[in-house]
Amino acid sequence: MTAADFSDQLKTLDATLRNIEAVLDLDKLQRDKADLEEQASAPDLWDDQARAQVVTSKLSHVNSEIDRLAALRGRIDDAAVLLELAEAEADPGALEEVGSELTSLHKAVEEMEVRTLLSGEYDSREALVAIRAGAGGVDAADFAEMLLRMYLRWAERHNYATEVYDTSYAEEAGLKSATFAVKAPYAYGTLSVESGTHRLVRISPFDNQGRRQTSFAGVEVLPVTETTDHIDIPENDIRVDVYRSSGPGGQSVNTTDSAVRITHIPTGIVVTCQNEKSQLQNKASALRVLQARLLERKRQEEQAKLDGLKTDAAGSWGDQMRSYVLHPYQMVKDLRTEEETGNPSSVFDGEIDEFIEAGIRWRKQRELESEPS
Repeated sequence: MTAADFSDQLKTLDATLRNIEAVLDLDKLQRDKADLEEQASAPDLWDDQARAQVVTSKLSHVNSEIDRLAALRGRIDDAAVLLELAEAEADPGALEEVGSELTSLHKAVEEMEVRTLLSGEYDSREALVAIRAGAGGVDAADFAEMLLRMYLRWAERHNYATEVYDTSYAEEAGLKSATFAVKAPYAYGTLSVESGTHRLVRISPFDNQGRRQTSFAGVEVLPVTETTDHIDIPENDIRVDVYRSSGPGGQSVNTTDSAVRITHIPTGIVVTCQNEKSQLQNKASALRVLQARLLERKRQEEQAKLDGLKTDAAGSWGDQMRSYVLHPYQMVKDLRTEEETGNPSSVFDGEIDEFIEAGIRWRKQRELESEPS
């Protein structure tokens, strides 16, 4: 490419970043930062630990957004300076360096642009993720455990805090189900496109005849409730059962009746939590999961009224959305967006950003297409 081509690319990147700054409202982010810093410096902040955690989490998120925008702006400006020097000195090496940086910048700006597509009512929330083994016996349970590791590794790569609330282990291998939280702003909006049925095709390691096995696991993503959501759960509407935790655990986790199962009688929703040592901690965590499920139920009912028909939410258990094929060839493919890769091992190690970004763009396009003209 010529210097003129690179100059055009820089202008496009600059315009895109200016649009991102406008949509994310950089001025408001700066004001929010100042307000949150003032709250965080209050001497009595940690008297209310729940509120303190909310404030510090929001401040960390705002700082991260501002820093990312500033870093991208700085890189674009530096690339423009380097391009001028390369042209002035007719230096092909410097020109090649500009091209390499522009390729990297395109990817970084695209990733930031995806954030502007997260404008749903609950998109800015933290996320609760539930994984359940589906059809496929022990292979499905093993697949559910592979998906749990995949999402936890993804969160780890992004330095997002996670908390596992419940893991129900299968008898032979793997998991019957697992529920965990991703404690980062916009985790729900980001991960919500992962809801649905995931399919694995491979030679079963549990089949002594080495036959190919197809197994399924369901992923459900819910927004974490906040105090403004008004999800009231009367005591008379729930039944609380306690029992002894099962599966791997530390001291006292498996030796006391600390696990909690809550049944919401009006809806039949059942949630469990067994990963904390304290019965009270497990009950509190289970109630948070129940509130999230009831909030999602309420959201779906309201959407159904708006649509004038019963909703079939994306992410329902019958909504097959991605295939992971390990035999007879290697491929992971999203059936909605057509995004695919020939490296399943990297996907199972948490490298799923390209699938998530493609899913967010696909969802936004569907929303635009469904809007009345």
